[in-house]
Amino acid sequence: MPEVNRIGFTELSSGKIAGDDLQGTHGVNIILVHGLRGHPFETWASDRQADDEQAFSSSSWRKNIRSLFKFTKPPGESSSTQKGTSSQQQRVFWPGDYLTKDISQARVWTYGYNADIIGSLFQANNKNNVSGHGRDLKVRLEREIDNEVIPYIWRAGISRLIRNQDPIVFLAHSLGGIIVKDALCRSEACRRRTKLVIFLGTPHRGSAWASWGEIASNLARLMLHDPHKKIVEALEVDSEVLDNIHEQFVKIVYDDRIQIHSFQEARGISGMKGLHEKVVDNFSSKLDVPRLETVESIDANHMQIARCKDQSDESYRAIVGVLKQFLKRDCLSADLPNRSDTRIQKEEISRTKKEIESPRTTTFHHSIPFLRNRRFIGRTKKLKELEEKLIVSNDCQKLALVGLGGVGKTQVALELAYTVKERWPEYSIFWVPALSAESFEKAYDDIAIRCSIALNPKEEDPKESVRRYLNSSSAGKWLLVVDNSDEEEVLFGTSGVLRGVIDYLPESESGLILFTTRHRGIAVSLVGNQIVEIQEMDCKEAESFLTESLTRKELLYNPTVITDLLNELTHLPLAIAQAAAYLNAMQISIQDYLSLLKNTEQDMVGLLSREFRDDTRYKNSRNSVAATWLISFNQIRRSDSVAADILSFVSCIENKAIPQSILPSIEPKEQMVHAIGTLRAYAFVTRPGNGDMYEMHRLVHLATKVWLYKYGTTMGLNEKVAAHLVQIFPSDDYKNRVQWREYFPHALQFLRNTKALDSDKRYDLCMAVGRCLLVDGRIGEAVVWLLECFLWRQGHFAEDHPDRLASQHMLAIAYQADGQVKKAVELLEQVLAIEEKVLAEDHPDRLASQHELAIVYRADGQVKKAVELLEQVVAIEEKVLAEDHPDRLASQHELAI
Repeated sequence: MPEVNRIGFTELSSGKIAGDDLQGTHGVNIILVHGLRGHPFETWASDRQADDEQAFSSSSWRKNIRSLFKFTKPPGESSSTQKGTSSQQQRVFWPGDYLTKDISQARVWTYGYNADIIGSLFQANNKNNVSGHGRDLKVRLEREIDNEVIPYIWRAGISRLIRNQDPIVFLAHSLGGIIVKDALCRSEACRRRTKLVIFLGTPHRGSAWASWGEIASNLARLMLHDPHKKIVEALEVDSEVLDNIHEQFVKIVYDDRIQIHSFQEARGISGMKGLHEKVVDNFSSKLDVPRLETVESIDANHMQIARCKDQSDESYRAIVGVLKQFLKRDCLSADLPNRSDTRIQKEEISRTKKEIESPRTTTFHHSIPFLRNRRFIGRTKKLKELEEKLIVSNDCQKLALVGLGGVGKTQVALELAYTVKERWPEYSIFWVPALSAESFEKAYDDIAIRCSIALNPKEEDPKESVRRYLNSSSAGKWLLVVDNSDEEEVLFGTSGVLRGVIDYLPESESGLILFTTRHRGIAVSLVGNQIVEIQEMDCKEAESFLTESLTRKELLYNPTVITDLLNELTHLPLAIAQAAAYLNAMQISIQDYLSLLKNTEQDMVGLLSREFRDDTRYKNSRNSVAATWLISFNQIRRSDSVAADILSFVSCIENKAIPQSILPSIEPKEQMVHAIGTLRAYAFVTRPGNGDMYEMHRLVHLATKVWLYKYGTTMGLNEKVAAHLVQIFPSDDYKNRVQWREYFPHALQFLRNTKALDSDKRYDLCMAVGRCLLVDGRIGEAVVWLLECFLWRQGHFAEDHPDRLASQHMLAIAYQADGQVKKAVELLEQVLAIEEKVLAEDHPDRLASQHELAIVYRADGQVKKAVELLEQVVAIEEKVLAEDHPDRLASQHELAI
């Protein structure tokens, strides 16, 4: 093992597999940064027979202090040799003795800096403060850790030369963690390589035991020694230095997705006055970065946590376990080559050199209109599926990415384009938007310029020259992305008038075409069954995307609120991006944004219609969720009026569990099938099972209303919907209960949203719904809607109008069922008084009112009045009704009771 340097880096292992003579084939750099002990050997070294607990139980106070703070040698002695070889051999130095063997694919380093609280009487301390040490670490990292250019294999069969950028893992003890944080705050290059930081008892927010620093300071004064005051001050709780570093580092952790593992000490230091509690308490020793930090305690004190006597030591097993888990899950398995076959590696390196030395006959071109989206999250399976189908297995040469507008199709295609550019550099990449004929032509002009295509002056259309070039062998391999392939006229042209995009698309064995489209029918026309569907993000992806998009990470403190927000936004990427942009600009809390979303429909419409800037979308395009779908709505209105009518109707009812029988009837039936197929092709309507129930995406449902408001058709539409629902709503016969239960959510949604609609059809629907609710046992709801119907009719109809009397009669029945007997008596007495004036004594409505009033009288305890009324009813019914008539029998039965 090499001698451990006092200052700077010491490489303990090369990270190469035995017998591997390839340069730079290591997979990761593990860098250990010590804490207060002042030497990169002492922090990690342990006596073979004794531990720190025994050292602190010594009877000599001076020996205890010297053991803890490690006085250094006089100035005449070299720093690199102040720990003698014999001394090192007598102790266990687990980074060199064990870690280099257990993590053989890593290069293990120690880093040293002068941060003694106490030095010797004869050697002055380093006067750097925490920031100075962080600056030094940053400079040395960028200069000394893997900056050479080396051969490297990215994927089997593809080799190239790249700059070595192996990931970095930091393992930092105590104050060393603060130095690491400060260095990463200073260096973008370093933090992009840093994938994991393991903290061992680091006081992120100041140590609760600043008294330890005070003891050292007092001892220094006693010995005429100058304490390192700036570092001691930085260890005080809530110090300004640590707060600044902490806030910057937390933002970096979120921005660069750095994994954090914080080990906390479970014991205090015994045998030393003032240190029986933990040196760094649980509050101070964690960052508090939800979802990116794992917190774990180790049964050791502040010094023991970094010292391991052997491979069975709890601290060692915990640390190595975290490292192995990281290498397996996040590093080696995903990005690094298999090093087990060095022969293959040597062949690949040799082939790479030959490829580089041989002259190229093809120039590769990359025409991508956007920079890589650094906030791109997830979609790993979909990207691998695209890579597999198009490039790895080469199953097809044309493929379509299909999904709802705003679901992230363009972003997935963009990430694929940059992935191909990096991993398969032999491919040229071209990107053409099919938003319009003009956008397509402009993109082809750009390809002609980039590829120096000689345009034939005899040809009227330069696009034909580009197509011919891409079909030729001189173009080499290429990937063409045709984005936003949504307009049929743009894609397929108009018969006999204009040619479409597909007429200019190349067909070459060396070429691949990826379409993105919202319309499944268009996708089928373009690529047959070679379709990859993309859905909304899953919970983890959505949460990560929101985290990446927010500038104020403190908004993420409440996981419950975040989950609620993402559910409201249906995990739709565009909706999440729009919400994050609003939160960033308005500086409100997520809870306040949620309140707006849930407050009123108008508030939600306003939020979803709010435009925002997004550099990963086309210039001059409208980026709001509502605006994105307005394009598709207009396409449907132009191409399929029946589908547009159904879309409008569904926007007025509930968006889930929509029975086909509730939709407006369309003849012939094939036209209805085609219309629903159009809506399903745009992913606006889905059918979860195999039955006749449909669902509409909740945000699409709301955006449709924005579309209808824009064209001013809401009022007329509501009248039509009310008339249709009244016509199809079943009677209150109990045998219809299955159907009315299916219709209830939709009718009630419509009624709740149309209180301003002054139409008799709406209140006819109130009556129909109220009657069925009453029979269904939902009496309280029945009262609400029957009362609304009665009040409207009372204000619009004469007192003897049959519809007004009918609503008054039904409301009285509902009142009686609801226990409001006095109100029922009052209403029925009014009804009967009017009917006695305008109806014959044997009129069925008058008899029914008398019958019902008698029942209410009895319920009110007015039995005598009930008997008198029922005797009158029975007497009349005996004259006009057959003896087996149900109404006559019912009255006789009620009288007998």
